[in-house]
Amino acid sequence: MNNLESNNYLNSVELKRETASFDRYPFSLPVISSLTALEFHPKVTFFIGENGSGKSTLLEAVAVVCGFNPEGGSRNFSFSSCETHSELYKSIKPVRGVAHPHDGYFLRAESFYNVATNIDELDKQEGGPPIIGAYGGQSLHQKSHGEAFFALFMNRFKGNGLYLLDEPEAALSPTRQLAFISRLHELTAMHSQFIIATHSPLIMAYPDAIIYEFGETGIRRVQFEQTEQFEVYKSFFNDYKRFFYEIMNH
Repeated sequence: MNNLESNNYLNSVELKRETASFDRYPFSLPVISSLTALEFHPKVTFFIGENGSGKSTLLEAVAVVCGFNPEGGSRNFSFSSCETHSELYKSIKPVRGVAHPHDGYFLRAESFYNVATNIDELDKQEGGPPIIGAYGGQSLHQKSHGEAFFALFMNRFKGNGLYLLDEPEAALSPTRQLAFISRLHELTAMHSQFIIATHSPLIMAYPDAIIYEFGETGIRRVQFEQTEQFEVYKSFFNDYKRFFYEIMNH
């Protein structure tokens, strides 16, 4: 990977270690305390790892330092329903590419409901075209959680953008995850760059990408076949009856 490719909007991030307090959260997390710099693929970079490993925490910090609202949305969103984001962003330095994105979005699966509510509230105010028009024209609260996510991917994401997604699979069926991969591929062909935190083996199997695994010893780059997700699902589908027998009689 050449991180100077023309469609790189974000080449890497660096940790300003002189500003970090490694005896407190989130700097005490192994993935943060061992971090110096992390390079991004010009198309897709995946963050994977166990719950609590720090992948969402780092993704959030990257989003905030790039100008996105901590709870999600585009750079135009500034609402706050609960101040829960960490101070990590203050110690993160983005290394930007030559190109500048024309679009961008930060999706947090856990707070997308709040984004949908903020859109409805803003559209009740007078002046300007309705924001919901960019999401397909129908309130996201009038859709299922999965349909709302998909309306975001299909309508709001325009291409030529930097998109940071935290667990986009959270509301998607396997079939919808495959449709998301198709949309992801369309958008990367339109000069878009994605950084995605995910648990989904379907999504992380996307070929034109790099995978960073977050663990107890820090961050390491892995191939899809080396991931725990691949191994677990492979074992399950090879002999699911034996798989269940072993975990229930452990």
